[in-house]
Amino acid sequence: MNLADATARIEYLKQQINFHNHRYYVLDDPEVSDAEYDALMRELMELEGVYPDLVTPDSPTQRVGAAPSAGFESYAHRLPMLSLSNAFSEDELSAFDARVKRMLDLAPDAGVEYVAELKIDGLAMSLTYEDGTFIRGATRGDGYSGEDITSNLRTIRAIPTRLMLRDQGMKGSRDREEPELTLFPIAQLSSLNAQLLPDVIEVRGEVYLTLDEFQRINQQREETGEPVFANPRNAAAGSVRQLDPAITAKRRLDMFVYGIGFLAGADFSTHWDVLQTLRAWGFKVNPNIRRCAGMNDVLEYVHEWTEKRDTLNYDIDGIVVKVNSLALQDRLGFVARSPRWATAYKFAPTQATTVICDIIVQVGRTGALTPVADMEPVEVGGVTVSRATLHNEDEIRRKEIMIGDTVVIQRAGDVIPEVVRVIKEERKGGEKEFTMPTTCPVCGGTVERPEGEAVTRCVNIACPAQIKARIGHFASRTAMDIEGVGPAQVEQLVETGLVHDPGDLYALHVDQLLTLDRMGDKLAKKILAHIAGSKDATLPRLVYGLGIRHVGEHVAQVLAEHFGSLDAIQAATEDELSRAPEIGPVIAHSIADFFAEPRNCAVLDKLRAVGLTPTVQKREAAKGFDGKTFVFTGTLTQFKREEAEEKVRLLGGRAALSVSKKTDYVVAGEEAGSKLTKARELGVTVLSEDEFIGMLP
Repeated sequence: MNLADATARIEYLKQQINFHNHRYYVLDDPEVSDAEYDALMRELMELEGVYPDLVTPDSPTQRVGAAPSAGFESYAHRLPMLSLSNAFSEDELSAFDARVKRMLDLAPDAGVEYVAELKIDGLAMSLTYEDGTFIRGATRGDGYSGEDITSNLRTIRAIPTRLMLRDQGMKGSRDREEPELTLFPIAQLSSLNAQLLPDVIEVRGEVYLTLDEFQRINQQREETGEPVFANPRNAAAGSVRQLDPAITAKRRLDMFVYGIGFLAGADFSTHWDVLQTLRAWGFKVNPNIRRCAGMNDVLEYVHEWTEKRDTLNYDIDGIVVKVNSLALQDRLGFVARSPRWATAYKFAPTQATTVICDIIVQVGRTGALTPVADMEPVEVGGVTVSRATLHNEDEIRRKEIMIGDTVVIQRAGDVIPEVVRVIKEERKGGEKEFTMPTTCPVCGGTVERPEGEAVTRCVNIACPAQIKARIGHFASRTAMDIEGVGPAQVEQLVETGLVHDPGDLYALHVDQLLTLDRMGDKLAKKILAHIAGSKDATLPRLVYGLGIRHVGEHVAQVLAEHFGSLDAIQAATEDELSRAPEIGPVIAHSIADFFAEPRNCAVLDKLRAVGLTPTVQKREAAKGFDGKTFVFTGTLTQFKREEAEEKVRLLGGRAALSVSKKTDYVVAGEEAGSKLTKARELGVTVLSEDEFIGMLP
């Protein structure tokens, strides 16, 4: 492929990937499978690797491409990001309406059109685009200047790196035909020339975490002994200001946009037009915005969402009300640090007092045991709650919580109930201390709490409380890679009783699969073929797929290479495990505990019985590699890092994650970081990517 063809193909792939990102992350309506999307991304990465000069900041491959930052630079907003005045009652909303009419010289019974929006409980951000390309993202800060966090915001898939003007109906992902492009359906916007994108636009919105993602992050932090976040907003704040964009990317942040600041090269007449155009350009606009003919309509909207707020998968803490006409907004102007044409209605506080009747223990999908307070029912923020999370045993001890205590509870982030503090003055002497169970309350299996960690967990791979997550992990692409056994299929297989542990997957037959929703004969046979094919998986994939605590892909590879078979890993003592390369006492203890659980051994026997014979790919020792330890850092242009590490292993070497005195070579790609610095400090030989390639046989 010549340069001209590569340029055209890269541009086409970027259009397709951006289109499918928009369908998936903004519209929640994907048009292609994950495999098809991944194929597009792989092709783009490969082409950009061959033609690095064609990589642009708006490429989908650059969403996690920046190196960790030493800190954030200050960024001055082109126009101030002012705060809103607050209204805490319907009377105060009516007073706002009366004030607007008075300042506009309108009669008290005149109608003013408003736009009502849900007030997302997140962090305000500004996004600057020049000629349709995202160039800068910043926090609100003090309203006049914030922090430049562009690299972190690029990781948020709901933020377009390039504005869309056309509805790119992509056919090429399936048959490689070039797409027919048709104008985006925004003819209803009378004030906008739909053929043009603005020269410069600063878009404003709210970065947030969904409640599902908040729970996933906290669950991971509990498992690793890290302190949990108090609410989704705190978690989002901690995520968006990470110095390493790769960490931000793992948090799966989202963003709704709600307006514009600075604008050059376009014009609007109403705020409603602004929101509709932002949506047409590819931004995620909250679907629950509403145009209101007057304050009575606004109050109906407030009543509706006061009742419905708990149906959302994200936190809201009020309703924002804005005058729709931009001309009227200009006439109303600003006062101090807030506009006269908008206000924020705030929901009522969400704390209450109740009594803890008992403390029960729930087992999460990853085996974590979580104590939960069973309380006398109480209304908190308009919702009756009777249970609240206590997080872990250490948290109970820190807050000195006892069964029978009178406590203050709140709905963390206005949704998840938790105990804030004990009212010790209410104690009568009959309160009882809580102790964690010594066996799993669901399956009766072994539980463990490693030294230095806050979480107690069940290690039984077949525990009913965690089986869905276990099977999903076992079948995942990076483990046994069983295509067609995704979350929806796993949910049904477990709920119908067809699968109780990973071994049961290999006993399924067509008639059983046909009982599942949206399952045809052809698809059922295809899934069974993928299940059968996974029997040839390598030993590292199987070890990783077992879901052993602390055993990720790299550790699984180390174990496989050191011991050579699943039988040998299973038979190894904790001391023998700890003597393996990169296996410390914590990992060794976790592996030994896993194989000491009889239920886990029973699952392994079932896997062996169906013919699962994992192997370690044979090495071919080569000069310069045999027995040598390599560490890769930075971005490689001609290999994926995993591919380079695999080449090292197959040639008799070892690929490690960290640099030490025992490291023989550090291969430094583009934007190499702290590993390169440490290699130089220790006198380790540093190779460029080309020098590494030159060593290959």
